[in-house]
Amino acid sequence: MWTVIKFEKKKINIFKEDLKKKFGGNFQIYCPQLIVQNYQNNKLKEKSINLLGDYLFCFHSKFCNDNNIELLKFTRGVKYLINGFKESQVEIDNFIKNLKSLENEKGHLTHSVYQIEINKIYKFTSGPFTQKIFKIINLNKDKIDVLIDNIKTRINRKKFLFKPV
Repeated sequence: MWTVIKFEKKKINIFKEDLKKKFGGNFQIYCPQLIVQNYQNNKLKEKSINLLGDYLFCFHSKFCNDNNIELLKFTRGVKYLINGFKESQVEIDNFIKNLKSLENEKGHLTHSVYQIEINKIYKFTSGPFTQKIFKIINLNKDKIDVLIDNIKTRINRKKFLFKPV
């Protein structure tokens, strides 16, 4: 069963060791990484960042048991567990499969995750417009002008998730 865990970034190795001691070595951790490139002092620098911030997905067959979930909550490096993961196993599994399909050979997500084009049709996957279909009219640095059912509006690019239809 997959769990969604908020973790302490500096203690990720301690978390993995404790997880191995408590549950055995047959667990999976998925933490999608994205390579960001920028120029510093006229040199191109690459930096690997966690796409989900300080959240990760962890799979183990023993997580079906509530006692093991309680044990997981008190593992070093865990801030807390996100509630509702038991009911959302199919969605979590599909989300992870979609992200893994966008990874390159090194295991990093490609920039196609963020490629947004004008006059293309997308669907919101979060926020008050969830499942609404829209068309992008104009792109700015932080804002996107969209057309939803003949209504023009401007949304913050960082606050809403959406995907191509």
